[in-house]
Amino acid sequence: MAGDRTIQRNLEAAWPADLPAADERALLTAGRALLRADAIGVGRSKWPSVFDDSGQAVVPAFATTRFRIQAAIARRDHSPNRAVVHLVWAGTDRGGTFTDLRITDWFFTRTIKKGAATWTPQPHI
Repeated sequence: MAGDRTIQRNLEAAWPADLPAADERALLTAGRALLRADAIGVGRSKWPSVFDDSGQAVVPAFATTRFRIQAAIARRDHSPNRAVVHLVWAGTDRGGTFTDLRITDWFFTRTIKKGAATWTPQPHI
């Protein structure tokens, strides 16, 4: 949507890129997947350290059909081994209320395993 492109440009202007392109792509992919898992409940099992695996069914807060990410950026978070993914999104909650321009941040730490960098999401506190 046209408004989404404007939001994306504004995010990029507010926070200039400061990560290698490959890291930014990996973080954006993970951040989008985490947001979907958190909002609509799909894919939570992929991140047991982020989402409590109590064995109970999760009732999604938002409908899958009215959920979209409007814009996203990944940036360094005060250290080369820490990053944050800023997401702006829209959705319809279980009560039927649609809202847009919702903001969610996911924080990651980088570790090196077998010579390859791995970004690990941190649980919300």
